This record gives sequence, structure tokens and C-alpha cells, in this order.
Amino acid sequence: MTKLKSTKLPLAASLIVASALFTVGCSNDNQVKAVDRTEEAAALARVKALEAQAKALEEGMPEANSSFAPVGDSAAASASIKMPDESTIPDNELGDSIRRGLHLVNNTYTELPDHVGNRLNCTSCHLGNGSEAYAAPWNGLTGIFPIYRSRDARVNSLQERINGCFQRSMNGKPLDPTSDDMNAMIAYMGWLSQGIPVGVSPEGRGFVKVNNELEPNPENGKQLFAEKCALCHGDNGQGQYTEDGGYIYPAVAGADSFNDGAGMARTYKAAAFIKGKMPFGQGNTLSDQEAVDIASYFTQLDRPVKANKDKDWPKGGAPKDVRR
Repeated sequence: MTKLKSTKLPLAASLIVASALFTVGCSNDNQVKAVDRTEEAAALARVKALEAQAKALEEGMPEANSSFAPVGDSAAASASIKMPDESTIPDNELGDSIRRGLHLVNNTYTELPDHVGNRLNCTSCHLGNGSEAYAAPWNGLTGIFPIYRSRDARVNSLQERINGCFQRSMNGKPLDPTSDDMNAMIAYMGWLSQGIPVGVSPEGRGFVKVNNELEPNPENGKQLFAEKCALCHGDNGQGQYTEDGGYIYPAVAGADSFNDGAGMARTYKAAAFIKGKMPFGQGNTLSDQEAVDIASYFTQLDRPVKANKDKDWPKGGAPKDVRR
């Protein structure tokens, strides 16, 4: 990578940063949903973008966590999400819980075998310790939840959202919401969220966008999977494992993968992840159509079946790619 010459933001940009910081405030209107505070989020995004530009110029690096940001991932390079320095974890009981949470999300199936029904970890999908932009990062979540979710047609706590992942992505059983392990994961997510205003969804949350109107071609997806995915994930999406049971690359199909009630088992949801982050280290090199085709192929491969998924979206409005 070519080292950029260190420079400073122009005076005008500095004034914009100062002005934006001055005008960003917290809404006192309790009837306004946190995720709908668009004016505050937009103002914060402008500030973050300017700060990211300054940092990139000074250090010659993208703002996203460069240890995990794929080559060519222009979206991640401009995102405001990154993992804080681990030196900021306090040296006390709370810090112990934060470190425990970090360990759990990276070693979920070995640390919580009674709750994980496959061989995945939380960070199989939430890349970069759950703090990589556009890989469903957790930064800011503690300030957004509780939140209404149409899949359940009710307001969910963050603990409920995590347990939804255990039951779907991990094909397992929920944790006790008051357990030390649940509290450790919440504590870790809280640490990741430091400096993010309550109620603001930071740039880089979720996945990149793909065109959901594209018609999937699973036959083309099968060919593309063999060319671009099978080397890591296996010919049938079964993953690759070490002798001690750990995986080198996670399964995307079969008994050791997520069940058909998981978000990643949906064509367009999976395509958004593929588009931004796959092939690993080459994010944003596939077209929307290629990502949709690949997703339409592997999401239909054999995998565990989620019980009672017919009860999802009880008030209607289910996305068209939901598995029934």
C-alpha cells in the first residue's frame, strides 16, 4: 500500500466538523423511534465521514478495522465502525466480563456446547470480532435496542435478539437472559458501542445493499460457487475443519451450518453479505447478479430445519425470500 502524505483537514472541513458536532443533539420526543432519528444520524454521519477522511490522510489507512477489511471494500473504507483498542477495556470485573464476551463470540460452539447445535461461532458471520463494517457489526446495538422487529411483531430486547441467533444461525437453544454468559456478550457489545450516541445507527451497520429485484439463477450460482466459493467452503458447502474440531472455513450448508430460519438462509440477505465480503479478502468484486445467483444456490442446499418458522411475521410483510 502506498503511504499517503500526512496532512490536515482544510479549515473549511474543520469548521464543518465543529458545526456538525454543535448541532447534533438527542431528541426528547419519546414517540420518535430511535432508529428513525434520521436528522441526527445524518449529521453524525457527516462528522464521521470528515473524521474518517482526516484519519485516512494521516495514516494512509481506511477507517474500517484494517485487520479484517477486505481488499477493494470501498464501503468499509468509508464506514464509521471499527473495533476500539483493547487497551480501553477496564481492568476490573466489568473488563473481565467484556473479555469473556469477546472470547465467547469467537469460540461459541466450544464454549457453549449446550446452546450451539452446529459448529459455528458468532463471528462466522459477524466478522472482525463482530466489529467489521458491513458484516453485521454490533457497534451501537446497545443504544438501539429494545427495538420493534416485524419478524416477531413485537419489541425485542437485545438479549432476545441474541437468542434468536442462537436458535437460528447457531441452530441451538437460547441462553438464560440473566446468565453471566449473556451479560458478558452484552458487556462486550456495550464496549464496542463506546462513543456512539444512543439511538443512532452508525454507518457500516448491517450489510451492503443489493438489488432485490434481480431474478436469481441458481444454475449459474452453482457454477460460480464451484469457481469462487468451494475452495474454502467445500464442494457442498460443508466447510473445512481442524483436527481439534475448530473450523478453518465455516459450513454454509449441511448439519454444521445455520438452519433454514436464519437470515443467511434467505437469498437476498445472503447475497448482501456475499456482495460486500466474499470471496474472503475480495469484497465488492462480484456483481449484484453474481451474488444473488450464488446465494440462490447455496441457501437451497440441505441444512437443518427451524421448527415453527411458519409463525414468523405474524402480522404479514415477510420478505419474498423467506423460507417456509
